[in-house]
Amino acid sequence: MAITEDKMEAPRTLVVGLGVTGLSCVRFLCAQGVSVEACDSRGIPPGLAQLQSDYPEVVVVTGAFNPEQFARAERLVVSPGVPLAEAAIQDAIEAGVEVIGDIELFIREAAAPIIAITGSNGKSTVTTLLGEMAKAVGKAAAVGGNLGIPVLDLLDETAELYVLELSSFQLELVHSLRAEAAVVLNLSADHMDRYDSYADYVAAKAVVYANAKHAVVNRDDADAAALAETEKSVGFTTAEPSDGDFGLRSINGESWLCHGDEALLPVSGLRIVGQHNVANVLAALALGHASGLPMQAMLDAAVEFHGLPHRTQFVAEKNGVSWYNDSKGTNVGAVVSALQGLDHNDASRTVLIAGGDCKGASFNELAEVAPTYIRTLVLIGRDAQQIADALPAQVHIQYAGDMAEAVAAASAAALPGDRVLLSPACASFDMYKNYIERGEVFMAEVGKLL
Repeated sequence: MAITEDKMEAPRTLVVGLGVTGLSCVRFLCAQGVSVEACDSRGIPPGLAQLQSDYPEVVVVTGAFNPEQFARAERLVVSPGVPLAEAAIQDAIEAGVEVIGDIELFIREAAAPIIAITGSNGKSTVTTLLGEMAKAVGKAAAVGGNLGIPVLDLLDETAELYVLELSSFQLELVHSLRAEAAVVLNLSADHMDRYDSYADYVAAKAVVYANAKHAVVNRDDADAAALAETEKSVGFTTAEPSDGDFGLRSINGESWLCHGDEALLPVSGLRIVGQHNVANVLAALALGHASGLPMQAMLDAAVEFHGLPHRTQFVAEKNGVSWYNDSKGTNVGAVVSALQGLDHNDASRTVLIAGGDCKGASFNELAEVAPTYIRTLVLIGRDAQQIADALPAQVHIQYAGDMAEAVAAASAAALPGDRVLLSPACASFDMYKNYIERGEVFMAEVGKLL
């Protein structure tokens, strides 16, 4: 898109990348009276029409990044979807230009305490549940970030607490976070198409603990727990907890959520299913307790929580077969958790539908558990063969051209008492707009079964 000579004055801030986050950054900066330009490497990026309508004074350059526009900027605000490895961004960093993201802008403005939640899996569930817990005790809690509402749109003088889901991409550009409580829920290889190594991905996540008042750690995940100082941490585990930690104990033959030796709630009282979701509840309790939220109100909120759509969501029972939608399972760790977490007596009675854009991931972790948990694997999407090649020969594999074929194949393979799980271990963009659309198509196809 061409720009006119009379709009070539040096801007204070260049917003790099549009979409929901970029538009929120422009909106925030313009409200502050900051001189703003924007750019996006896509020809017609999402949010472009709205930006041009609402802020006609803002210069927007689309297509290949323009070095001249970057050279004029005193500060870059980079959307999380834009890799920092872009040459224009690297040149700006080398030139000493400040490069930040929307989370850093938010932190500098937010007056209320922040609870920061990251990890490879479970972020959205824990963030949403903790938000419900805070609201149950009467806190004016604002919930968002990588989930739902962009953080800059959450800013509110009346907010008493911010509960934020933060991705590794967002944390790459965070420098000033001092969270009231923070957690890395778990770690498994993800976004390896963006990071040079697993260590780089882990380092991005570790930023969440910098200067945190309370560090909550997963005692069951050595990599995640190692990122926080042990002496300052409170832990959660699906084993028996140590003093001060949250975990599970068997009481009269029934599994209970506990805080140290104190029994809190029987697991059977929760409405969300799966051992991974029990861990999510324990994480939320640990974060809330560290932040001073009353225990009973948090437990009441946990009992009422139904979970989130597309996250091991029960869809239907058809002919004795239970169907679950875990379309949000976009990495291998999420799929393994879902397989292990479903309540079952015979571990091998799962028909798994998986596949899509694997984002450069390794499937070694899935290969280790597949013979134990999977009756039949139905593969879809661009990287179906890559997944198949990584799995041992004893895993029975079928291929499907689309979701309708996948559901039909899974239905034919499943026996009464089995469960069919959509948990793709991959991104959806090779076939769908996003994981939500993928999950909705799956549920619609399940609905067509007799």
